[in-house]
Amino acid sequence: MSAISPEGNGTPSIAERGGVRKREIRDSTVIRFAGDSGDGMQLTGTQFAMESALAGSDIATFPDYPAEIRAPAGTTYGVSAFQVHFGSVDIKTSGDELDVLVAFNPAALKVNLADLRVGGMVIVDESAFTDRNLRKADYETNPLEDDTLAPFQLVKLDVTRLTEEAVKDFGLSAKEARRSRNLWALGLMLWMYGRERRATIEWLQKKFADKPEIRDANIAALNAGHAFGETAEMPSDVVGYTVAAADVEPGLYRTVTGTEATAFGLLSGTRSAGIGRLVFGSYPITPASPLLHVMARLAEHGVVTFQAEDEIAAICSAIGASFAGALGVTSSSGAGLALKTEAAGLAVGTELPLIIIDAQRAGPSTGMPTKAEQADLLQALHGRHGDAPVAVVAAASPADCFEVAREAVRLATKYMTPVVVLTDAYLMNAAEPWAIPDLDAQPRFPVQYRTDPEGFHPFDRDPETLARPWARPGTPGLEHRIGGLERSYETGNISYDPDNHARMTELRAAKIAGIANGIPTQQPEIGPEKGPLAVVGWGSTYGPLYQAVRRARDEGHDVAHIHLRYLSPFPRNLGELLRSYEKILVPEMNAGQLVSLLRSEYLIPGEPLTKVKGQPFKIAEIHEAIVERMAR
Repeated sequence: MSAISPEGNGTPSIAERGGVRKREIRDSTVIRFAGDSGDGMQLTGTQFAMESALAGSDIATFPDYPAEIRAPAGTTYGVSAFQVHFGSVDIKTSGDELDVLVAFNPAALKVNLADLRVGGMVIVDESAFTDRNLRKADYETNPLEDDTLAPFQLVKLDVTRLTEEAVKDFGLSAKEARRSRNLWALGLMLWMYGRERRATIEWLQKKFADKPEIRDANIAALNAGHAFGETAEMPSDVVGYTVAAADVEPGLYRTVTGTEATAFGLLSGTRSAGIGRLVFGSYPITPASPLLHVMARLAEHGVVTFQAEDEIAAICSAIGASFAGALGVTSSSGAGLALKTEAAGLAVGTELPLIIIDAQRAGPSTGMPTKAEQADLLQALHGRHGDAPVAVVAAASPADCFEVAREAVRLATKYMTPVVVLTDAYLMNAAEPWAIPDLDAQPRFPVQYRTDPEGFHPFDRDPETLARPWARPGTPGLEHRIGGLERSYETGNISYDPDNHARMTELRAAKIAGIANGIPTQQPEIGPEKGPLAVVGWGSTYGPLYQAVRRARDEGHDVAHIHLRYLSPFPRNLGELLRSYEKILVPEMNAGQLVSLLRSEYLIPGEPLTKVKGQPFKIAEIHEAIVERMAR
């Protein structure tokens, strides 16, 4: 019998023929749960990540959804997966290669096997490998019976039958019983890595409080999977593993997705600005829709959400809110951003604060709705008719979305301008640990609403920021009209004078360019401020770029990593910094948009490294490119 405690104590042992063997120690592990879109893979991965975080591990996750709402069951089009990278070391990506793949059907195996490292473990529900399911996944022969899985450590388990046995006393139908097999598999994996079950059990008790038979069956399945790992005659080379807690700063932590961090950052920024109300006007679109869901739950904190009938109504409602003195925010993905362009130009012309969240996805058009890309950069910078510049910032990680959202509020209210916040499908869905900040200690940047009617006109300007005054309707003596027609620089009245239009166009551009004086100068994330090579990135490429540069530096390569948060305007020292390197490598999840901007702005010989597969960069891809260029 096993010496493992039911809750897992971190260093248990496993009874085997010939004696007792201790758990193996690992610094980090990458696990992917994969199955049909109805198999509960997102729930399984989320709960495993939660238990790992509570055990003190650093984590990064990567949910991978099918694009179809409900693809035919058992087909490769409907495969859903959730990847968890956890460990005692600094985790900045969801991992390159898988150490463990848990595949619930042949389609899940087919889609994900290429990412499993040689020698890695693949755990399958063998009862799902029927002739019918094999044909759906385009397998000519059963991979469990030929040499397809020879390079890997195969663990075949009849998860369906074991789950049905575990829940047979709860009166469930066969279909309901099979729905619990993801909890059985979760229990097994929690045992394998010495993780607790307590948080998952508490979640199930709360989730199914009004369905006691479902609640108890799921808990029983979870416990049965865990007990199977303790007591079963597993293959001799299948052992448990110990992953120690990470060395992190003391504090109160929680896991946070980019969606949640963005919502919290917007609310925190609104409070720091002293604005009484945030109005979030949005239209549902993948992968931005979850932000609307989170914001709707913040009503008690002064957040008003409006689900509009289309993208145009959504952004116009936000602009109207800003005109009334609230903070207007809207969100979408690239396809919706295109529909918002005319109204975004209206916000530029009226010079009102507006936050536009763009959760980028692969295009063009509908493209691949659930896959990540960074292809909206040029649209964010230039996607409006006329010369209508806006500020553009980008988040680097799920937790960084909090700071970037706060910064967007600061820039929008200080400079009276729209600000586009670039995230993507990966950032919005992925999660990582987040040290919960002291909200009362966050820096303040209170807005100054205009109240004095003396000498007022709506386009009078602050000489430092060039921002016009923010005058709330109903303030005595500040009655005014604004709109999309060009305004006189002198009076704010409608003007068709050509010289005035030129002056206003130049002024709006100068206001955005002047933001560079109010943001930090650019510094390398790691590496020297001059040298043979700098790797320059933005957005969600941060993790793989940082880790690849760190690996290359550990090997003796003199390379630096520069990551941009501010994309319009660029930091004021960026050109000087880039010219101090002999070579510039720019990895992007697009066809080379940032590198084109850097070349045109600073006349540097930047070299692109592009990836347009709807998937994040792997560390190995960046590392290989660095080594190859250092050898030239």
